[in-house]
Amino acid sequence: MEITTIGLDIAKNVFQLHGVDGDGRAVLRRKVKRDQLLALLGDLEPCLIGIEACATAHHWARQLQALGHEVRLMPPAYVKAYVKRNKNDAADAEAICEAVTRPTMRFVPIKSADAQSVLMLHRARHLLVRQRTAQVSAMRAHLAEYGVIAPKGRAHVRDLVETLTDGTAPIPELARQTLLLIAGMIEGLSRQIRAIEIELLAWHRANAICRRLETIPGIGFITATALAATVGDAKVFRSGRQFAAWLGLVPKQHSSGGKERMGGISKMGDRYLRHLLVVGATAVIRYTRRKTTTVSAWAAQLLERKPARLVSVAVANKTARIAWAVMTREENYRAAPATA
Repeated sequence: MEITTIGLDIAKNVFQLHGVDGDGRAVLRRKVKRDQLLALLGDLEPCLIGIEACATAHHWARQLQALGHEVRLMPPAYVKAYVKRNKNDAADAEAICEAVTRPTMRFVPIKSADAQSVLMLHRARHLLVRQRTAQVSAMRAHLAEYGVIAPKGRAHVRDLVETLTDGTAPIPELARQTLLLIAGMIEGLSRQIRAIEIELLAWHRANAICRRLETIPGIGFITATALAATVGDAKVFRSGRQFAAWLGLVPKQHSSGGKERMGGISKMGDRYLRHLLVVGATAVIRYTRRKTTTVSAWAAQLLERKPARLVSVAVANKTARIAWAVMTREENYRAAPATA
């Protein structure tokens, strides 16, 4: 039998395959265990294999490419429209097989093992930062029960710890030992976060794309490494606007009958990247209030009639478009004159 296209629905242990020939007739419907997949597909002639993009899809895509197959990853939301009636593994594999052949389908670039390792560092750092924030909030809340109040922010945690160690605060010894335990957890988390940031900084300095992205205002080595590892090849996007739309930084449309209705931002795409860009844009706005730059005049005009958070998202949209131009043209950011 001649198989030209295969839809592969991956799972933890049991995978579902749906293969068709050149005329579109189904010639393969089979369940395969995890340890038998590569042996089965290795015996077939090279063909087109479609997979829904998920956490493990990039690993299987690299494995199947090594066997000579052409592998394409697709967002699950775009495959859902091709599922007929009830949802099951066989129906999902058939829908994937149908969707991968569509000329208008959008595909997800396959990440390398190195890029996935960098993104794993980002996810670990993000997890540790959330845990540290929770511990800081817990310490402030516990100390408030004894009348010890400190300003918000992690920078003031050191003052709270000094209050515990010098014994000036009227805190019982049992509570003091518990709070010192939380302080030790905060210190340990900070050391782990710093170790991850050192690894990210080393990868950033060795990557030319990251160094170019760092020249953009509002993008540091954290955002630069996340963009470089996630996007890979920015040329898959036709324009900077499409890249910003992929990140969910453009208005959501609900238009019909020739009437355009624009809402808030779509919030599609990578939430972590969007968060980093918005935070960086907020820092740019605060800095430009003290110094005139290219963005300051435009952002100042928006701040006169728009809320601050909306202006931050608008600047993040502009930053995303600039980042796309820097990655596709392979050159550093060149700021226009402030009077432009």
